[in-house]
Amino acid sequence: MTSSLYRVLLRWRRAPMAAAVDLVLLGSVVGLVFAILSLGGEWTHKLRPSVDIQLSPWALPKYAFFSLSRGIIAYCFSLLFTLVYGYWAAKDALAEKILVPLLDILQSVPVLGFMPGLVLALVMLFPSSNMGLELAAVLMIFTGQAWNMTFSFYQSLKALPPDLVEVATVYRFDWKRRFLRLELPYSSMSLIWNSMMSMAGGWFFLMISESFVLGDKDYRLPGLGSYMAAATAKGDVRAMAFAAAAMSLMIVALDQLLWRPVVVWAQKFRAEDSGARETPTSWFLSLLRRSGLLPLVFRFLRRLIPKDPVSRPDASSSSACEGKAAWVSRLLFLLLIALLGAGVWRICAILRMVPALHWRAILGSAGWTLGRVLLSTMLGTLWALPAGLAIGLSPRLSRVFQPVVQVVASFPAPMLFPAVIAALRALGVGLGWGSVLLMLLGTQWYILFNVIAGAMAIPADLLEAAKAYRLTRWERLRGVYGPAVFTYLVTGWVTAAGGAWNASIVAEYVTFKGEVMAAHGLGAQISLAAEKADFPTLAASVVTMSALVVLFNRAVWRRLYALAERRFSLNR
Repeated sequence: MTSSLYRVLLRWRRAPMAAAVDLVLLGSVVGLVFAILSLGGEWTHKLRPSVDIQLSPWALPKYAFFSLSRGIIAYCFSLLFTLVYGYWAAKDALAEKILVPLLDILQSVPVLGFMPGLVLALVMLFPSSNMGLELAAVLMIFTGQAWNMTFSFYQSLKALPPDLVEVATVYRFDWKRRFLRLELPYSSMSLIWNSMMSMAGGWFFLMISESFVLGDKDYRLPGLGSYMAAATAKGDVRAMAFAAAAMSLMIVALDQLLWRPVVVWAQKFRAEDSGARETPTSWFLSLLRRSGLLPLVFRFLRRLIPKDPVSRPDASSSSACEGKAAWVSRLLFLLLIALLGAGVWRICAILRMVPALHWRAILGSAGWTLGRVLLSTMLGTLWALPAGLAIGLSPRLSRVFQPVVQVVASFPAPMLFPAVIAALRALGVGLGWGSVLLMLLGTQWYILFNVIAGAMAIPADLLEAAKAYRLTRWERLRGVYGPAVFTYLVTGWVTAAGGAWNASIVAEYVTFKGEVMAAHGLGAQISLAAEKADFPTLAASVVTMSALVVLFNRAVWRRLYALAERRFSLNR
């Protein structure tokens, strides 16, 4: 250790930039420790009957840090959920028949369908501190992050190249080595881009999760979402502008300090044999590589991790491990079935209170919302497909537009609703058609980010072959780019449609200048039922939406996935 420190000091003497980078890193670590202590104090603070949201711009740094912390904690939960749930669904054929449709339901269940019960339950669980409210906000953000990441990871595992699977089998990789050396690296590019989209999707309901009020109970939390909600309620344009600027700066910083370096680092996992291609760069990653302390820290951490044995595992021990994993999977599957059965029994008891005429009205509303979901998905594809291909195929455009897309996609769309509705009114467009545009504001980014990930995963030798044969742009789109990104595009359609269903609750029922505007649809039905505390109608609407999503996914999206694997996979 002493010799390592001596080498670091010697490097500082020879390279002043390395010393400056290490000093900045040390200062950042110290600041992060104090910030975590402040966050812990907020979480353990005594539960307040009401919260005073300060609209001073000097409060924005603290509010931005609180919101960013909730988003990052939610992302950690989402990543863990993605790895476990996606792996389980891809590896267990029996559980897959339940887990994939259940994932369809989870991504389409509106936030207002379960938020009141979740907040009340967690507040009762932690009655003397803010812990319950903080966990509720994190879980709300989690519901906007996890589903598209899980779909992407699951689809990547299902599309593993057969030759790589055969190599892992020949070398008798156990499940852990196969996961760490093959499956996770292969799916990393898609997972990273969907992670960026997940962070953007989590901010969509930021105002709802941080500024929740139920009757006379104030469940607001200090953060950018509650700041925006308070500024909007008071009509304080100056505060709204400060909030927009603070969120933009936070998103740009997150992109440059986290996502861009991770995208550059993940280039080494590209599945291609040859071909020259301009690689993306990151100024922050380049600075970190100049550090003298980071290699020392990494060497210390490697000593704490047990070394992976060089010898291949015995076949009998590998079979025993797989047998234990299968037994655990079956046990979890039975537990999941029991929980689902209990939930269905409870919901059926509530649904018996819904009259037959209400069911007819709910089904009619569902048809209108389905049409708006499909129309918004189609409109998003018209521009996101060419834009995603252009950004994903050009490192220069990716370097320029990635932070721009991150800012625009991460900005909470409900904040733009008043301006959009005012413009629609000026044009004489009602909320029936206008709600399609409102859905589009929050869901088009799922398609864009998936197409970008698919374009970046196209092998460079395939692109060079297209240039060598002098294919026209249309021939490249039809014969190379389109088939190569089709699987990613279907994933974007699935998650965009799920996001549109969820966004319908705020797009079909809007309050504008004290006037309630509602479109005929299932989203408006759910919002109205939640406002009136009509729990039977709320449950019936949520169940109808979930059933319709599952049926549509089974009939359309799954067939498109099968088509992508059969005709357009680059690995078959």
